Amino acid sequence: MTTTTVDRTATPPGRTGNHHRLRWFSLGVLGLAQLMVVLDATIVNIALPAAQHSLAFSDGDRQWVVTAYALAFGSLLLLGGRLSDLFGRRTTFMIGLVGFAVMSAVGGAAGSFGMLVAARAGQGAFAALLAPSALSLLAVTFTRADERAKAFGIFGAIAGGGGALGLLLGGMLTEWASWRWCLYVNLAFALLALIGAYYLLDRTPSEHRPRLDIPGTLAVSAALFSVVYGFSHAESSGWGNAVTVAFLAAGVVLLGVFAWLQRRVEHPLLPLRIILDRTRGGAYLSVFLTGSGMFAVFLFLTFYLQTVLGYTPIVTGLAFLPMVAGMMVAATSSTAVFLPRIGPRVLMTAGMVVAALGMLMLTRIGLDSTYAVHILPGLVVTGTGMGMVFAPSMQSAITGVRPEDSGVASATVNTMQQVGGSIGTALLSTIAATAMSDFMVGRAPTPHTAALAAVHSYTTTFWWAAGIFAVGAVVAAVLVRPGLLPDAPEGAVAAAH
Repeated sequence: MTTTTVDRTATPPGRTGNHHRLRWFSLGVLGLAQLMVVLDATIVNIALPAAQHSLAFSDGDRQWVVTAYALAFGSLLLLGGRLSDLFGRRTTFMIGLVGFAVMSAVGGAAGSFGMLVAARAGQGAFAALLAPSALSLLAVTFTRADERAKAFGIFGAIAGGGGALGLLLGGMLTEWASWRWCLYVNLAFALLALIGAYYLLDRTPSEHRPRLDIPGTLAVSAALFSVVYGFSHAESSGWGNAVTVAFLAAGVVLLGVFAWLQRRVEHPLLPLRIILDRTRGGAYLSVFLTGSGMFAVFLFLTFYLQTVLGYTPIVTGLAFLPMVAGMMVAATSSTAVFLPRIGPRVLMTAGMVVAALGMLMLTRIGLDSTYAVHILPGLVVTGTGMGMVFAPSMQSAITGVRPEDSGVASATVNTMQQVGGSIGTALLSTIAATAMSDFMVGRAPTPHTAALAAVHSYTTTFWWAAGIFAVGAVVAAVLVRPGLLPDAPEGAVAAAH
């Protein structure tokens, strides 16, 4: 194996160096943890009807099983990232794994609706500690440019495709076992990742211990909670609802307060130098927009396949696998082959355009559509486009970041994907409901017209999702700097050890 200059010194006993021979197994550990976090945002969706029947909660309460996870995860990510900077990436990663597993066990054993929602919120909180630690550990484990590109490609594919795999796994576990196993399965994931983390991940203590910005932490956590809750509430109660307006307004104000604080405190939670870099800022916005559009595929195409075409949960999950395959191929080839040659701007812009074309292809679906002709091509094209965006964006977002900022920079990537997904789900759900009601105006309420209205609502959301990806193409083309990513300067994440 070819080594770099950092390998000339033997690795001390009990410590794992960046270029040790098992670093690809480390990638497996980090990827497994990331998969667990991402798929848990969707794996419960298919199990919800069974859980609702078992615990006897109402349709109105059902959304809280999903929303509780999103609220805790989205609002605490930046705090989780900074804690990994404070106490060490490996430590917070392992604490996050243990906490996530415990909360999953509590949720699986839930005997009441309140207990299930509390467990889901606990999962989100520990996921907020786990996800940024995993991404920053990836950055310091792979420092050679060629290996780093491959690793980020695989990690980006997992981040993008985990939601689709969650649909498949959720369908299998619900249909073959019980809805509770959609939560219990995390115990197996967490145990494998925990064993791997103990033996494989770098044990070097953090050399940089920035102080925790408590006012900024409180402001941004409350702001993100308000924004995610406001959009979630709009999905069920409408945009004009007083509670919706109040939480969205509070979120905007608190974000302004947070930005003001970050300019004035000595140790900011999110140093503005991180997000004001053009390439990094463009990468964050690209992840946000891709997350917003991606959930249109997962959510509304799932509804279409099950309610219109009559697919079972398992077959629905299998239907998404070509999209995951396209995403993985595009993500790995983008970072390993194209990113070192043409840079992130061309890749991210082209990926957004390809994803938009894939969504436009899905607008052709109807009551009598077939999978091979009307659905499969759009899924593969959309997945390919998203793979071209996710992996280069993740690498661009943390390249050159100072070691003391790596955790919070990584957390910002996850925050953008999570908040983007929450906002996209609420926005497109509202658009779908409006499109359905508008379609029914002047038509007799028969089962046939109701089915046509449902299909119309889905295709409308796909048009909007295509528009979101088109906006993302403009953002990437304008904000991201042309050319290749710069080599990491002395002291940056890519050379942290």
